[in-house]
Amino acid sequence: MHTIQTSSSTRLRRVAGAAAICLAGLALAAGAAHAESVKGKDKSFLVNAAEAGNAEVAASKIAIEKTQNPDVKKFAQKMIDEHTKVGADLKQLASTKDVSLPSEPSLAQRGKIAILDKLSGTTFDKRYASMIGVTAHKDAVKLFQKASTSAQDPDVRNFAVKTLPDLQEHLQMGTDLKTKVDAAK
Repeated sequence: MHTIQTSSSTRLRRVAGAAAICLAGLALAAGAAHAESVKGKDKSFLVNAAEAGNAEVAASKIAIEKTQNPDVKKFAQKMIDEHTKVGADLKQLASTKDVSLPSEPSLAQRGKIAILDKLSGTTFDKRYASMIGVTAHKDAVKLFQKASTSAQDPDVRNFAVKTLPDLQEHLQMGTDLKTKVDAAK
């Protein structure tokens, strides 16, 4: 009789262990299904978009400190506010796609920002308007335009489509700012 109980309890433990393994497998599968991994160009877009936003925020924080021009200060604050918000949305999207985003600008962008940081006065204002207001936004608009039509992942494509009009507006604002600061002596 004792032998039967041992066999029953052994079987019960085996069944319980198998059930636990199945539940763990289901939990892992559910987690994997939740984080849909994106690869290739879509992943590159997410990383490049994060770097671009990080660059604009970093350079604009420098502008807030350095400029005496109220137009430059107003533009820089808007870039900080809006690119920080878009950056948060981008991080949220990336986390659902199993993509880790950089928290800094690219190495090349950091080099440009370091040069910008050494400038002052109207020279700074002109370079900031040119580099960040115009050039950085032209690059971002191109990046987002491409992703809005060619991203494979629908969530990535929708993010690009949703964000593109604001970037186009920023480019226009940057172009207007550049015109103003270039006219200053």
